[in-house]
Amino acid sequence: MQNIDIIRLSEKQKQQLIILKRKTGIENWNVLCRWALCMSLADPTTPPKEDIPSDSNVEMTWKTLGGEFESAYLAAVKISLNKSNSNLTFNEYFRCHLSRGMSILNNKW
Repeated sequence: MQNIDIIRLSEKQKQQLIILKRKTGIENWNVLCRWALCMSLADPTTPPKEDIPSDSNVEMTWKTLGGEFESAYLAAVKISLNKSNSNLTFNEYFRCHLSRGMSILNNKW
């Protein structure tokens, strides 16, 4: 199982973050991404498989996304993947959770 160094977001995810930033007043996209990841991981179902392009100019390192708790976020994703019956790679699984989480957050606000 591999770790993620750079996270590149899709144009759709970028637009979702712009909307969330405006609605919540939270300035940092990495914080919103953390919330999105946690919202999706809290759902016990495996996120649907998506082909998520990396077609925006938004990218961040795993360290930026996770902050001081990067190892905890990494462990949470790995544990969730191990518990699932998913045949997704770690990177695909993470990206699907992030995508689902952003949709969840956007639907809440």
